[in-house]
Amino acid sequence: MLIRTPKEVKEIKKRFLTHYPNAKTELNYSDLYQLLVAVILSAQCTDKRVNLITPKLFQKYPTIFDLAKAEVKDVEELIKSCTYFSNKAKHLVNMAKMVVEEYKGEIPKDEKELVKLPGVGKKSANVVMIEYFGKNLMAVDTHVFRVSHRLGLSSAKTPDKTQQELTTLFKTDLNKLHHAMVLFGRYICTAKEPKCKNCFLKEFCVKERDT
Repeated sequence: MLIRTPKEVKEIKKRFLTHYPNAKTELNYSDLYQLLVAVILSAQCTDKRVNLITPKLFQKYPTIFDLAKAEVKDVEELIKSCTYFSNKAKHLVNMAKMVVEEYKGEIPKDEKELVKLPGVGKKSANVVMIEYFGKNLMAVDTHVFRVSHRLGLSSAKTPDKTQQELTTLFKTDLNKLHHAMVLFGRYICTAKEPKCKNCFLKEFCVKERDT
């Protein structure tokens, strides 16, 4: 695994920000409640699939208070095309109940409080804080994990450790870099058959050098 020099890190960062100046989540939402629900649903599921599910879900449960009163089986029926729909339905209802009962219906605006909610891990909490509040945080999903390792930015074995390494390396613009790396991993540096001919970071690719 290559260890990037400060100069290389700076160049990689510059290219990400140049190619994705307005990068943001591809999840559809209109408020914090909808974003949190979409993020919970997106775990190991594509944003495209989540966007197909949420319109009917939000039509039936337009607020956190409505979702808190929902029957899990009814939520399951609405999200059954999503991966792990049974567990996610339980998480959604229990999350809503906790927000209503312990936070008076106000979704926490701090990642340390968000992770206390059912179905919300560190990555999900950071995604919400990045997208909705523009916080200088890094979240590592499957795309960011793959990209950071292929570019020699991290050798960590876990998403949490990778997040720490990327945060230390980049320091600033972490929210923008998160979105940029997600889009880069989703459409160019894909898991299978990456679009290497279209890659603006090809010379930094560890995978390319190993082949």
